[in-house]
Amino acid sequence: MKAPIPVLEKTPYALDSVPLEGSHTSRAGAAVTTRLFRNFKLPAVCEANLPRVRQTKKDYSSAQFIETICTGTLLGLDRLEDLDGLREDAGLSRITGYTAPSTRATRDFLEQFHEQDLIDSAKTVAQEAGLLACIPCNSSRLEGLQRILGVSARQSAQAGASTAKQATVDADATIVESGKRNATYTYTGVKGYQPVVAIWAETDVILATEFRDGNVPARYQPLNAVRAAFAALPKSVDTFAFRGDSACYESTLLNWLTDEERADGPQGRIEFAVSAVMSEALVRTCRAVPEKGWITLDTEADGTLRQWAELPFVPSERYEHKAANPLRYVGLRLVKEQGELFDNGTRYRHLAICTNRTLAAPKLIEWHRQKAGTIEHVNDELKNSLAAAAMPSQKFGANAAWFAINCIAYNVASAIRATVADSDLRTARIKRLRFNLFSVGGRIVRDRRKIRLRLAASVHTVELIAKLFESFPLRTVSTG
Repeated sequence: MKAPIPVLEKTPYALDSVPLEGSHTSRAGAAVTTRLFRNFKLPAVCEANLPRVRQTKKDYSSAQFIETICTGTLLGLDRLEDLDGLREDAGLSRITGYTAPSTRATRDFLEQFHEQDLIDSAKTVAQEAGLLACIPCNSSRLEGLQRILGVSARQSAQAGASTAKQATVDADATIVESGKRNATYTYTGVKGYQPVVAIWAETDVILATEFRDGNVPARYQPLNAVRAAFAALPKSVDTFAFRGDSACYESTLLNWLTDEERADGPQGRIEFAVSAVMSEALVRTCRAVPEKGWITLDTEADGTLRQWAELPFVPSERYEHKAANPLRYVGLRLVKEQGELFDNGTRYRHLAICTNRTLAAPKLIEWHRQKAGTIEHVNDELKNSLAAAAMPSQKFGANAAWFAINCIAYNVASAIRATVADSDLRTARIKRLRFNLFSVGGRIVRDRRKIRLRLAASVHTVELIAKLFESFPLRTVSTG
C-alpha cells in the first residue's frame, strides 16, 4: 500500500484557470464602510462643498471619488495606484453601485485642490519677511474638504456618544516622509511633510487637519488647526479643554486659549495644559527648586525617578492674555540612578507643563500624558493602517486633499469601533477591523426578485455586520 503524503507536503486541489463567474468579491466589507459614509449624509455634503469642475454625465461626482478613496484605504489600499485593482472587482461595483474611478481620474480630481497662485503668494510674503518656510492659504476646495471632515467627525461622535457634552482637543504634528521632488527637509533630516492633526479625545475622531511642508517649524502658527478643531465641535458641547506638546507653547495660541471672550471660538473657559519650551530661564528656575521641593511621582522601569514641583516662573515673553490670571508652571524632573547620566552629562533632565488648571499636580501630569495615547495613536493609524503616508502627487494641494480624505476614513472606522457589537473590536486597530470585518467574501445574488449580499463568513461575523446595518439605516433600492 502506498504511503500517504503528509498534508503539509501536498496541495489537495488543482487550480482551475477559468475565472469564477458572478458578482462576487473578497471585499464585501465595503458594504459596511459605504453604509456609514452614506448614512452620515456625506455624499450630499460633498456635493454641496465640492461642486464638479465639469458637468457631464460621464464624470464621477466628488462624493464618488471621496467614497472610493475612503473605502479603498479602509480595505487595505496602500497608495493611489491601487485603485485600479478595485475597478476589476465586479462584486465591489455591485455593492457600491458604480465602478471605481481609475487612478488617473482620481489623481486629476485630487489635483483640483491645488492652486499654485496661493502657494506662490505665500512664498513671496515669507521671503519678504525673511522666512524660509510658509503655510499657504487653503484653496476654496480644501476649505470645503475641511468642512466635510468636520461633518464626518460630528456624525461619528454622535454614533458613539450622542450626548457628549465635554470635548478635549488634542493637537500634534506628524512627519510624513516622502521622496516627492517638491517635498522639503524636516527637522529630523528626512524629506517630507509635517501636517497638524487635531482630534476630539473623548470620541476618537479627527476634527481638523492642516497640511504643511516639512520645513515649517512646529511652533509656527499652531492656532490655525486648533481654532478649526474647536469650530468643528457640535453645539451640544459646553465644556472645553486642550492638550498639546511644546509646539503649542506659543503666545498667540496661549492668548487665544486664555481669552474667554474670544471672537472666533467657543465662549467661556478652555482648560489646557501644554508642554513648555525649556528656555534657559525656565531651566534655571527648575534648578533653583530646593531638593525637598521635588516630590517623587513614580519610578520608571529602568529605575529613573519622575518628580514634580510647583515653579515660581514668570516668562519674559507674554504668554497670557492681559486680562487673564497668570499661568501655572509645574516642573518635572527625571533623576537617573547613581552612576548613570543623561545625554547632557547630568543625572537630571528638566521638563515643565504650562497650564491654567488648578488640578493637583499628579493628576494634572497624568491628564496631560494621556495625550500620548490619543493623538499619537491617531497619527500612527493614519500613516501605518491607512494610506496617509503615501503622497499621490508632486502638487501640494493634491497631497493635502489625500491626507484629509484619509482623516475622513479614520472617522468612519472610529464610528464602526464605537458601535460594533463585539466588545473585543471596540478598541481594535484598523488593521484588525480589516481582518475581522472588511476582508470577507461575498456575492450578490437574486433571491425571490430581491437582490441580496450573501457573505462567505462565520455566523458571528455576519451577525456583527447585520447589527452595524441596523445601527446605520439606509434605504434599500436597486440601482438598475
